[in-house]
Amino acid sequence: MKMTALKMKKKLEDRLQDPAWRTSYDRDKSKFRVEWQDTKEGVTLALPNIIAKYETRGEKALDELEQHVKEALRVMHEEQHLEGNEQHVFPVIRATSFPSKTKAGLKMVYSEHTAETRIYYALDLGKSYRLIDEQMMEEQDWTIERLREIAAFNARSLSAELKEDRVADNSFYFIATQDGYDASRILNESLLEGFRANAKGDVLVAVPHQDVLILADIENKTGYDILAQVTMKYFAEGRVPITSLPFIYEDKKLEPVFIMARNRPESAKGEEK
Repeated sequence: MKMTALKMKKKLEDRLQDPAWRTSYDRDKSKFRVEWQDTKEGVTLALPNIIAKYETRGEKALDELEQHVKEALRVMHEEQHLEGNEQHVFPVIRATSFPSKTKAGLKMVYSEHTAETRIYYALDLGKSYRLIDEQMMEEQDWTIERLREIAAFNARSLSAELKEDRVADNSFYFIATQDGYDASRILNESLLEGFRANAKGDVLVAVPHQDVLILADIENKTGYDILAQVTMKYFAEGRVPITSLPFIYEDKKLEPVFIMARNRPESAKGEEK
């Protein structure tokens, strides 16, 4: 029997019951929302996406969704502090299209990175993390310089074990620990420089979504085509997509590139009209 939006709504209502929460259903937009009654903060779910996952993975997909929603609601209803939690502050990579304000209107703290990416900052809470906003910084008298320094230090402390895949005389390396900060490892300059020192060909780096970092040692034209295909595949499948464009790494700089079939990449800036 085909799963409808109304049937999924009922399933979610059964799973997400709490006297302190309120649920609502937008029939026109096919969206389900659960929020705290006192603050109105909450999570909005797109039912067509959930139904698609349910039809593929069954109740297990809803088990995972329930866990994520409950954790998100718990986090947004607790007061978090930066002071004393310095070791839990990390940078996270996001697309430049990622919102610069919270739904409550608070400005997020971020730094410019590349033409495709920005660096946001997160307070790790164990099973989840909270992106840091300007109000948190002001309440605890933190400066952006201090935040950047602490986050950069913690990023360098993350493990960087690479899994290699050799295809058509090109080497592709992946970091996918699922710790929430895989893409953040692109900020580890010593990792990139060490890779550059050992590479035989051109060094390309990709962060298609937050849970993977791809390093590529490209020795021939086929390698560019393979990297383009892999990056696009990861981008399409990622829970938090970032960019489908890889970066060429030269002189300690990352430059986004378009990879044209059977050709060397050209600068993304040069392709813009």
